Amino acid sequence: MCVINASPTKARDEERTLNPLGAGAQPARRAADDFCVNMRETTTTWGFAMLRAAVFCALHFAVAASLLALAPAARADGKIDKITPVTDAMLAQPNPDDWLMWRRTLNNWGYSPLKQIERGNVKQLRLVWTRPLAAGDQEGTALVHDGILYFPNPNDITQAFDAVTGEFIWEYRRGVPEDVGQYFPAAGTNRNLAIYDNLILDNGADGYAYAIDAKTGKLAWETHILDYKHGAKNSSGPIVADGKVISGRSCEPEGGPEACVVTAFDAKTGKELWRHRTIPKPGEPGNETWGNIPYEQRWHVGMWMVPSYDPATKRIYVGTSVVAPAPKFMLAGNNNQYLYHNSTLALDVNTGNMIWYFQHVVDSWDLDHPFERLIVDTSLTPDPKSVRWINPSLHQGEVRKVITGIPGKTGIVYTLDAENGKFLWARETTPQNVVANINVESGAATVNPETQFTAPNQTKLICPSTSGGKNYPSGTYSPLTGTMFFPLQNTCMQETSGERTLDPNDNSLYRFSAKIEISPGEKNVGTLQAINVATGKTEWKYEQRAGMLSLMSTGSGLLFGGDVNGHFRAFDQKTGEVLWEINLGAAVNGYPITYAVGGKQYIAISTGGSGLAYGLARLAPELHPGNGNQLFVFALP
Repeated sequence: MCVINASPTKARDEERTLNPLGAGAQPARRAADDFCVNMRETTTTWGFAMLRAAVFCALHFAVAASLLALAPAARADGKIDKITPVTDAMLAQPNPDDWLMWRRTLNNWGYSPLKQIERGNVKQLRLVWTRPLAAGDQEGTALVHDGILYFPNPNDITQAFDAVTGEFIWEYRRGVPEDVGQYFPAAGTNRNLAIYDNLILDNGADGYAYAIDAKTGKLAWETHILDYKHGAKNSSGPIVADGKVISGRSCEPEGGPEACVVTAFDAKTGKELWRHRTIPKPGEPGNETWGNIPYEQRWHVGMWMVPSYDPATKRIYVGTSVVAPAPKFMLAGNNNQYLYHNSTLALDVNTGNMIWYFQHVVDSWDLDHPFERLIVDTSLTPDPKSVRWINPSLHQGEVRKVITGIPGKTGIVYTLDAENGKFLWARETTPQNVVANINVESGAATVNPETQFTAPNQTKLICPSTSGGKNYPSGTYSPLTGTMFFPLQNTCMQETSGERTLDPNDNSLYRFSAKIEISPGEKNVGTLQAINVATGKTEWKYEQRAGMLSLMSTGSGLLFGGDVNGHFRAFDQKTGEVLWEINLGAAVNGYPITYAVGGKQYIAISTGGSGLAYGLARLAPELHPGNGNQLFVFALP
């Protein structure tokens, strides 16, 4: 059993850092590592002061180690002589050789049409180059354009490499405020970059959006979003939609409701174009769903993952998090909706105005719904034997553009009409007991009353845990097979409700504690599930003791993914057969990508640690992964 106290922390559980230090030889880092590890091993339930001290010391020494190990800001040993400016048309239809954003395409499929590496030769893959990454929580995604690989290291360090040889070209290191860990633990997490024109775009731990010259690594522009001391940052980078840099915020209570925003900036200049709040003001639609809670006490409807975008309809699709505190008896009661938490939002790219929303569940347990929304044109033939909830108005075989996937930690697959947010069908994957039923016409979820907290100090079995089900490790959709693939976990928790506080600076954010365990009746933590996008049927499962991490699919019918035990594999999309495997020594916590240069295909993946990876590993104590942050690139001989 893994024990985590979720009450005394300011971080989202996916970003909770118990030991964020990567591999390295700096004495300061070793000292911080030993201190944090000793605290973990001698404590069963964390008090906030202890967690805060551990996180802050770890982040402080991680930043210090990065400063010692890496060169001064914007060092440029080399310069890129020529780069093709990236346009909206290129983002909408990327060159197969490139990987231009988090999941390669704006629909968040995580799919590449490249097929040189295929079933018959994948066993010949070999390492062609590798690079150490900066210290800190490492969940990065490489970006590749014109044979250059750009990587978002922890703590706002961006590097450019020759994608064929791994030779260093330039580095940009943004100054991370030394006290940022006091306001947002795991503030160094940086999942992805974006590219537009000749600019690399990102969000900083210091509360800025910024752009780097893709050729030189020099700062091109920066725009202040919010004060980082108000706990308003994003652990993910942006996307670019119609020339606009789009990203949300992981907003903390001290920032109030105004910190919970998704923003748009002109990608070339950094000029702010609009911002959209996810918490309604008095007089606005949704205000009534907060009952008698004053506006300034409405906290924490964040968007900490990467949106998707449909260029044809000019719509952004983004998911939101739980409110704080999580148990609703501490607010206006369990019968209110508290919009727009745990919802899918469809926003107009030009104005930021909301076109529609769909709330998945009223969340009392920190079971966020911010994960990837897949945009797919598909026939709809949900199988009643596999799909528990089907809208009766749906005509079998009709074709629609849908928003689909597993948007939240509950592990429930939702398929919605992309035009209007209408509920079409939903089904469970991993064990869950919080959603008792879903109205098949409206899609409204009925919460299991046995899981509802009604007073402090109540302990209940909640499935899944705050680790999921689903979490930030991303799934993928392959148009070859019409199948979605998801990295999932079989976890539950004994969750105990706490006391309400009205102080936004009180770091007891969610007001509960949780002891995480493997789901009753399950022996394996990790489960990889292949689900048909049209029928909802499970095509196959792959289960193992180690928790599963992010996936990528390719045009040759391969599926690549890793786990918390350091194993990186190639699967057959149709059967789930493991075709190739390598042990990389540490949690495969980054997002896999593939690209091509000069007609040769490469696979890139990164390892490293995070609160989620460490927590899942402890559920299988016989596993002993390392925690080194490293980038690996493979190719055929």
